[in-house]
Amino acid sequence: MRESLNYIGRNRIPSLFIISYDTTESHIIPLEALDEDILYRLDEIGNDNHVKPIPHHTLKWESDSVSFESYKVKFDALLEELRVGNCYLANLTQPTTVKTNASIFELYAKSHAPFKLYYKEQFALFSPERFVKMSGNSIETFPMKGTIDAHLPNAKEQILKSEKELAEHTMVVDLLRNDLSQVASKVNVKRFRYVDEVKTHKQTLLQVSSHIEGTLKSDWRDNLGDIFTKLLPAGSITGTPKHSTIDILKKIEGYERGFFSGVFGYFDGESVDSAIMIRFIQKEDNGEFTYKSGGGITSDSDAEAEYDEMKQKVYVAVS
Repeated sequence: MRESLNYIGRNRIPSLFIISYDTTESHIIPLEALDEDILYRLDEIGNDNHVKPIPHHTLKWESDSVSFESYKVKFDALLEELRVGNCYLANLTQPTTVKTNASIFELYAKSHAPFKLYYKEQFALFSPERFVKMSGNSIETFPMKGTIDAHLPNAKEQILKSEKELAEHTMVVDLLRNDLSQVASKVNVKRFRYVDEVKTHKQTLLQVSSHIEGTLKSDWRDNLGDIFTKLLPAGSITGTPKHSTIDILKKIEGYERGFFSGVFGYFDGESVDSAIMIRFIQKEDNGEFTYKSGGGITSDSDAEAEYDEMKQKVYVAVS
């Protein structure tokens, strides 16, 4: 991954890159060699203009999450790690089995999100979260942490005034600010805790993000792989301190994330845009669909609330 990204950066080769959560798997594909069965969208950039949206009211969708009892065993194990100070924030995720009348491609076609990827009928994602954007000598990241049902009374005020949500979001912002400081100078938080609305096939959610920026060296394109190696995995889907939390999550989650919560992005020869691969569904070898989701856990977290948030995030984003 590192060498391949450095190569396309040094040679200014427009490419799509797809990197797994643990960075052990990657696809770095020059755009001129991109297969027709790989589709992507990063805001205004993409190769899916020919894909016609499919009415989402035709979608049949049943999800079967892990039981609350099973989730709570893992939640409690993580809570103990938090209480003894081995980590301060950790993003606990779990797979959910989904039954649907749609193919992976059809789910991609139905979905509406700023960042989308369809990969060979193996998986698709409809992510609301940008990872890093690099243009000129600027790097920006947009950590997202905090989700609430928009139809709850005073939902926006609830989530912005919650001390637990504030603490969780602040820790993620600090982590991402420190991560950016490894590759950039003059790192600062440009905007702290703003709220976006996300419509799904089930409900409307509010999600809280921040905006952090820094200044890159002028030769950053020659070191594209080095930059991503230092930044990955993304802080918002791991925790703090990052590396020890990754080890803790691997032990407690009990499954392989694979490409879920990795990153995908686009290099046009001069600039980079990328997104975190969340809101992620994949087709298993037995033909079943698995949707992977989760949320940030702190020592103040409530198991039932976190379990409900994990289930809330099992959706297809629609317009």
